[in-house]
Order: sequence, then C-alpha cells, then structure tokens
Amino acid sequence: MAGTERQRTILSHLGETGSARIPDLARLLRVTEETIRRNVRALEEQGAVTKVHGGVHLKDWGSEPVFALRYVQNAEAKRAVAARVAAMVRDGTSLFLDVGSTTAYVAQALRRHRELSVVTNSLSVATALAGVNGNRIFMAGGELRSHDGGAFGAEARAFVRQFRVRQAVLSVTAIDAASGFLLQDLPEAEFCRSVIERAEEVVVAADASKFGRTAPIRIAEPESFHHLVTDKPPPEDIDAMLARAGVTISLA
Repeated sequence: MAGTERQRTILSHLGETGSARIPDLARLLRVTEETIRRNVRALEEQGAVTKVHGGVHLKDWGSEPVFALRYVQNAEAKRAVAARVAAMVRDGTSLFLDVGSTTAYVAQALRRHRELSVVTNSLSVATALAGVNGNRIFMAGGELRSHDGGAFGAEARAFVRQFRVRQAVLSVTAIDAASGFLLQDLPEAEFCRSVIERAEEVVVAADASKFGRTAPIRIAEPESFHHLVTDKPPPEDIDAMLARAGVTISLA
C-alpha cells in the first residue's frame, strides 16, 4: 500500500471513530507502529489530524476524542492547571468535580488534601479520591458512559440537586469570545447547569488550547462562572469577555 493510500485509509477509519490508538491502526493496516507514526505526521502537517501520545484524533470530527486520548492531550498544561486549582481548595471543604480530562488531573492533585466532601459524576474522580485521607465521595447514579466513565441523565441531575457545595470545578470543550464556555455534549451541559445552581463558587479548569475553539452548546451565561484557571493568558477578545462577566483569571 502506497503512503498516500495508507493515509486515506487512516482518514477513512478516523472518519468513523474520531480517534484511534497507534497500535490499533498498525494492526488494522498490518504495518509497524513507526510506519503509522510517519503517516500520521504527514497527515498532521496537512492539518487533517492531531497527534497525541499513543494516538491520533481527526480534526473537526463531530464528537470529542475518547477520554483516554483527551487525557494525554496537553498533559503538562493540564497538570499545571490542576495544581493551581488544588491550591484553591481547602482541607475539609465540599466540592463538585465533573467528568472532564482536566478534572481528572485535579482529582490526582487533590490526593494530599484531607476530609474533602466530593460530589462527582466521574468514575475516575471517585476512584482517585475514595478512601484517601478521610474523604467522603458521593457518586451520581445512572448508567456510566463507556467512553469516559461519566454518569448523566435525569437521575444524575436529581442526585446533584440534593447537595450544596462550596466549589464546583468544571471542564469545557471550548472558550469563545462571543458565547463564553462551551461543550460538545448536551447531557453534559444540562448536568453542568444543575451543578452551577448548587455551588457557591464555580471554577473552570481549562488549558489554553481551549481558547478560540468552537463547540455547539453553551453551558450558561459567562456571569454564572467565577474563576478560570488556565496556563496562558487568553486572547484579547476572550479576556474582554471574561472581564465583562466578572470572571477572575488565575494562571498556573
């Protein structure tokens, strides 16, 4: 198979799945992983895909990459953001953590905190913090999604409305100067709105790659959020939007 034909095959596969692991593509095309990497680099230079550690994601695909791939994208920036968020959380406080990949890093950064009361719809968050330092973990019910271990739907929204938390830490797909904070998935947005109603302080944890991106669903008015923790200053138009909304920017 010629290189260009192999690249078309990779794109065709990604068109169905959105993302894939390098070893899986190598098995599919019956070539070495290094051959796949060379072809992925060529596709990335053409602007067709985004390479992440161990995998590849098709740009502008209708859905977000699966959680495992999102978790390794911009990992160092996400760790820095998570450490900054963790510094804002006091021992013994109550907080909500959502199902985003950045929030999974926040959960890891909170493992030295003590006696937290954590409400979450994320299996990875619950696993990271349960049984650690006297924490209490409250896990939203309902069916767990296979691609990210998150619980959504009416049952999860009803569950979270039973609580009042000091801080809510949310992740987003995109931050846009015109629309504010955006998500790709409607159930996630509906769930986040329920969380915002029950939190004294709402913190968005997002690395700078989210600036200027687009997604179809607005979570809430920008004024509903209190803090944005990120790793780089936002562009001028987004900075102006956040200033109008009274959102404080904290740099990791």
